[in-house]
Amino acid sequence: MNAGRERSVLYRTGILASLTTMIRMKTLTRYGTIALAGAWLTVASTTLAADAKSYQVTGPVLELTATKIVVQKGDEKWEIARHPNTKVTGDLKVGSKVTIYYTMAAQEVEVKQDKKK
Repeated sequence: MNAGRERSVLYRTGILASLTTMIRMKTLTRYGTIALAGAWLTVASTTLAADAKSYQVTGPVLELTATKIVVQKGDEKWEIARHPNTKVTGDLKVGSKVTIYYTMAAQEVEVKQDKKK
C-alpha cells in the first residue's frame, strides 16, 4: 500500500510523468541519431560509388565460378570478379551471351621513392 501511495503522489506532482517523458525523448533522440548516421553513410557510399567510371564487356561465358566470370571478347578472355552481392538477371551459365557492367577501383596503392641521380 505504501508503494502505491508514493506512486500516486509522484503522478499527481507530475514528477514520474516528467521522468517517463524524458526517458522516451532520450530514446527517440538516440534512435533518430542512429537513423541519421545510417542515412548519411548510405548517401556517402552511393556518392563515392557513383564517382567510379563504369565499363562493360559483352560476350559468351567461358567459365563460371562463385568468385569469377570469364567472358570471351574477340581474341581475349576477360576475367571479372564476382561477389555475393553481384546482381544477375536471367539464367547465368557457361555458353550464355552476357553483358557485364563493372567498375575499376584501387585496392592498394604503394608509392615508390624516386631514385636520386
